Amino acid sequence: MSLDVSPALLEKAERGEVTDAEFVTCVKESLPYAWEVITGVIADAEGAADGFADNETPPPSEAARGQLLRALASDAIRGGLERHFGVKLAFQNCHRVAVFKESEVDGDRYRAFVSPRGQLLNQSPELRDC
Repeated sequence: MSLDVSPALLEKAERGEVTDAEFVTCVKESLPYAWEVITGVIADAEGAADGFADNETPPPSEAARGQLLRALASDAIRGGLERHFGVKLAFQNCHRVAVFKESEVDGDRYRAFVSPRGQLLNQSPELRDC
């Protein structure tokens, strides 16, 4: 299961009344490792002169890795986080998360990061089964 959904939030969803804020709170509470990584990268990007930051640290456990994969593989979760923080998240392998300002999505750095070449250059034997 990806998210721990409270009965109250599930009832609201059944009625169609869930806000992005409620959804993001559920993500934060359900996937604390993923939340920590993503908010850390966003904070690093905000403090960087060029507005770019990425996480290259592998997760400490398979459970943590699973949280990150669930957060970034789900269109709804990833999209909710992107709207909440006003950024574009990019993902390689099982742990490399990068954050881009929305205005940079058509830029060279973003295109290079999400390109097949970028993915290939980010490979190593240690990450083969991550």
